[in-house]
Amino acid sequence: MNIKKLTSILTLGFALFAMFFGAGNLLLPPLIGVEVGSNYFIAMLAFGLTGILLPFTGILSVVFSGDSFNDLGNRVNKNLAAILGTIIMICIGPLIAIPRTAATTFEVGIKPFFPEMNPLWGSLLFFSVTLILAIRPSKVVDVIGNYLTPVLLILLTILIAVGIINPTADFIPSKLTIIESFSKGFVEGYQTLDVLASVIFAGIIISAAQSKGYKDSKSKSQIVILSGILSTTCLLFVYGGLIYLGATSGVTDSSISRAELLIEISRNTLGDYGLIAIALCMAFACLTTAIALTSAVGTFFCKLTNGKLSYTILVILCTLISFGLSVKGVDEIINFAYPPLAFVYPITITLVIYIVVFGKFVKSKTPYIFALIASTIIAILGLLKLLIELEDSTMKNLNKIPFFEYDLGWIAPSIIGFVIGLLIDRLRK
Repeated sequence: MNIKKLTSILTLGFALFAMFFGAGNLLLPPLIGVEVGSNYFIAMLAFGLTGILLPFTGILSVVFSGDSFNDLGNRVNKNLAAILGTIIMICIGPLIAIPRTAATTFEVGIKPFFPEMNPLWGSLLFFSVTLILAIRPSKVVDVIGNYLTPVLLILLTILIAVGIINPTADFIPSKLTIIESFSKGFVEGYQTLDVLASVIFAGIIISAAQSKGYKDSKSKSQIVILSGILSTTCLLFVYGGLIYLGATSGVTDSSISRAELLIEISRNTLGDYGLIAIALCMAFACLTTAIALTSAVGTFFCKLTNGKLSYTILVILCTLISFGLSVKGVDEIINFAYPPLAFVYPITITLVIYIVVFGKFVKSKTPYIFALIASTIIAILGLLKLLIELEDSTMKNLNKIPFFEYDLGWIAPSIIGFVIGLLIDRLRK
């Protein structure tokens, strides 16, 4: 492997890691560790499925389909990319993910040092930097991959290494069963938003690879896939370490806020230096993700409107909306986020997995359409379960759907829908 290729893989891989690793990725794993205790390993595997493996699968699904999410959506229906893409971009953009990055940066990185500071000023500073760096999309990947990510990884490695070598406490016996711990890790992985982000970030990484000279299909795919493997390796190390730190933190109150828990772990692990380290980690993690997401929102809607709305205007608009929502606070944003994520995740996961697994063998659109219809129905039922109090008899009937009570009810129906679509397609032929 020549130096140019290796440098490209490192730049793109670190950039992709930083794009994925934002507020939720730093806040969620430690609390999972606290809640699952001695079952941390099974929860880590489950969190890894939705927080690492599925996002990597999302990258593959776009690479196998073309150069962007539009190419992926067109494998099923020409309108799917626009509709599902819009929902995804709103969720991972100004509605949830971007405001959460600013709120987390303030609560973990600024408030411990300036307790009297108004969160409005913290968000204003954060989004000013985000806007300056996101306004030029061609520079986004290089700025993140070459400068911001190495600092972030070094700080996280120090925190995790010291915490593993010198844990604060022993593992607390888990109050959850193995299945409950697995479900906890799996569903919490939804909150990272990384599966949704992966199908959008893939286009950014592919475009960056092409700008570095990898224009033919083979070399482009190779660079992007190797970059994805590097980013997932980094994520596995960081997630596993943070869950371990939570499980050995000695904290037994699972109602503790995620920000307070992270500050507590940092202080116990590295003393006063821990507060500085975690503040810098949070600032870099959230800033890199906010820049990437803001750029992605601007690019997506600019293409969707055929340039009628310019990239610059969309980036400014996204920044202003995110700024307005960021003052609500981390926990309020996370609690608000779960219902829309619980709806869109099963649909996106179905699309990604079935394209990657069957895309080379099943060219017809019918099986994918039926699988997505089945997942959408289950997603609607799951959303109703979250938003309204259903009668016990209704809940008992819904729980007859395999894994529905664990928020994984879309799996079996999507398989059935796919098989039905295959049969219809064969009968039609």
